Amino acid sequence: MTMFLSNYILWIKAAHVISVIAWMAGMFYLPRLFVYHTETAPGSPESERFKVMERRLLRAIINPSMIATWVFGLTLAWLTGAYHEHWLQAKFILVIVMSGLHGYFAGRVKAFARDRNDKPARFYRILNEVPPVLMVLIVILVIVRPF
Repeated sequence: MTMFLSNYILWIKAAHVISVIAWMAGMFYLPRLFVYHTETAPGSPESERFKVMERRLLRAIINPSMIATWVFGLTLAWLTGAYHEHWLQAKFILVIVMSGLHGYFAGRVKAFARDRNDKPARFYRILNEVPPVLMVLIVILVIVRPF
């Protein structure tokens, strides 16, 4: 690998890590907003405020950072040839699960926007634990590379 390509990969890796951090921040915060939102009356000023917060968080932070994470991550896998490695294949599966959860969260934002939430706060408290668990497993795969 040439020095130029090596330096280029470091910049892509930095962008990937930055986008992952932004995505995870949003994925940690959005279900917490859902918990608080369930505790408000539909149509109340508080509920309307949560709708705005959820929509903005999803559109301005979570969606763009997920897209950037995928673009930079796939670029790294292709440029380095790491897509052949088992740890990256396992990571890829977990990132697909995280992306599916992201899609589920987007659906919940839409349900709240229409005042059609049908889940209790406890459901969202439990769901709030899933992104951190996935993130821990992903980081272990990347750093430890157990297989």
